[in-house]
Amino acid sequence: MSVVAGRQPMGEQRDTGGPPAHRGRLHRLARKAARPMLAALCGGLPVLIFPTPGWWWFAYVCLVPLLLVLRAAPTPRRAAWLGWWGGIGFLIGVMSWLIPSLGPAIVVLAAFLGVLWAPWGWLVQRLLHGTPDAGRALAAVVLVPTGWLLTETVRSWQYLGGPWGLLGASQYQQHFALRLASVGGVWLDSLLIVAVNTAIVVLLVVWGRSAVAWLTLLGLAAGTVAASVWAPVPHATGRTAAIGVVQPGIGVANDAVSDRTVKGEQLTATLAAGHPDLVLWGESSVSFDLDARPDLAARLARLSAATGTDLLVNVDAIRPGKGGIYKSSVLVGPQGLTGQRYDKIRLVPFGEYIPLRPVLGWVADLSKAAAVDRRRGSGPVVMTVPTRDGGSLRVGPLICFESAFPDMSRALARDGAQVILVQSATPTFQDTWAPEQHASLAALRAAETGRPVVQATLTGVSVAYDASGRQVGQSLGKDASAATTYTVPLVTGSTLYDRWGNWVPAGSALVLLLSGAAWAVTVRRGRPRS
Repeated sequence: MSVVAGRQPMGEQRDTGGPPAHRGRLHRLARKAARPMLAALCGGLPVLIFPTPGWWWFAYVCLVPLLLVLRAAPTPRRAAWLGWWGGIGFLIGVMSWLIPSLGPAIVVLAAFLGVLWAPWGWLVQRLLHGTPDAGRALAAVVLVPTGWLLTETVRSWQYLGGPWGLLGASQYQQHFALRLASVGGVWLDSLLIVAVNTAIVVLLVVWGRSAVAWLTLLGLAAGTVAASVWAPVPHATGRTAAIGVVQPGIGVANDAVSDRTVKGEQLTATLAAGHPDLVLWGESSVSFDLDARPDLAARLARLSAATGTDLLVNVDAIRPGKGGIYKSSVLVGPQGLTGQRYDKIRLVPFGEYIPLRPVLGWVADLSKAAAVDRRRGSGPVVMTVPTRDGGSLRVGPLICFESAFPDMSRALARDGAQVILVQSATPTFQDTWAPEQHASLAALRAAETGRPVVQATLTGVSVAYDASGRQVGQSLGKDASAATTYTVPLVTGSTLYDRWGNWVPAGSALVLLLSGAAWAVTVRRGRPRS
């Protein structure tokens, strides 16, 4: 049968050489997902600047890849979408230690909080797209850092997870960063980091030809040096405080809950020869309310008398008459309970309570989130303990997660605390980077308040820092079951952060508000009249 020219026989298909339809759809889907995944990956890079990797120097370029992805977005709306993905990557990275507790729910949490980065992504694209001129470059090095800081501030609200993973906290071992923290808190260090990253991006996109970016870097360096040299510091009084720290090495998940208390007693007895002013136990070191267990309270009182010092233990138990579980710092002296107690105020979301439990209670089915909500205390407490030289020492306790909040240690310093004490327990996260990261926060709190900070944990890391944020003695690592005494110098006076508080976040919000108002007026005037 002959075939007419230009036609195919019936039943035959023309081979166009193209891919099948479903392969084309997969290709388009992969292209759509590529940039969000890249934004999430770039957003997660800052995890490397915190302990345990501890690449503190990487902080000053860690946001460059994400900034480049956002500025390349075709529209501000698309940049906001990518900013959300960048926030998801950042949060999963810095909160990866929560995976053993939250499991898959961490993705839901990161997606919820990642929305805070969407406006920042929009801002980055508006200021850095294309080739920014001097005006946009100047706006970028001011507004991109303040925008990031506003995001950090909002997510630091205790009901949104708290201030974990603030960029500035990665610089806890750097003298210049600690001096900046004494001026503006950890917030000032975060602002510096993002400003440096932004200036570097400006230089990259204009091939190094930006006087604004170079002057910004020079100004940041000069300001940092000036703060390091001239910022006021508290003055040494000539007195010291010897704080004994007990780390039993037994976690709260142990079947024999009394074992860690017994181990704590044994280790405390070894400190008697050093005559400490106070012995500090870790969080949840006692699993019974001492008012309900007078036998245990009497045992601790005898231990206090034998060592010649008061004990600050931590009780995690149901309190009779209160109808709930409290985490409390309880001071025990040779005569028994002294009556000085501090109840934890800021609880760990999903760890010690589930926010909006009627709505989010299902998270407990997918994770190790709290089965029962802990109760909150009413306010900070400064305790007075007798010292070995016949005087007294005023100490301010914080419990675990609370040491992440700059305002809490500042409140204790303003109320007269001479030493800030942190009681912590992180055995659930023993195989993660969380214990080292948590211990590092004590250095920032010391530098901010100009007060020594001593941290005791159940299973590590226990550590002490002097009033300038320098480490005192050797820390007790995650493999240690031991007791040691840290002797910290006492100081008088206050830092600028003590006096001025969170002026850096407040100033950043004001700058953004005024800039937004100016932009709105400019846009309105630029519209053609009807």
